[in-house]
Amino acid sequence: MGAGQGFDTFGVFGPAIATDTDISGATIRAELNGRERQNYPVSDLFMQPAEIVSHLSGAMTLNPGDLIAYGTGPGALPMKPGATIDVIIDGIGTLSNTYEA
Repeated sequence: MGAGQGFDTFGVFGPAIATDTDISGATIRAELNGRERQNYPVSDLFMQPAEIVSHLSGAMTLNPGDLIAYGTGPGALPMKPGATIDVIIDGIGTLSNTYEA
């Protein structure tokens, strides 16, 4: 995780923790201040979510409710204070967050 992702207001998650959703066919979109910056299917990720869990569970104990922070795909740009980012995942919902320095 880069330093920027550790800042206050940047560790949010939601709008729900979906435990019974197969997102392998879902699309992830990110809109920065209303402008689409990312739009890609989960199948295009370097590692699929199940692969990530498998690799991590070989090195550490994962328990129900644990969250795994994962990187982002192409198109991400630096955010400036006051910027609003919306992350939309098919079948789960939209997380909207305003970045504050």
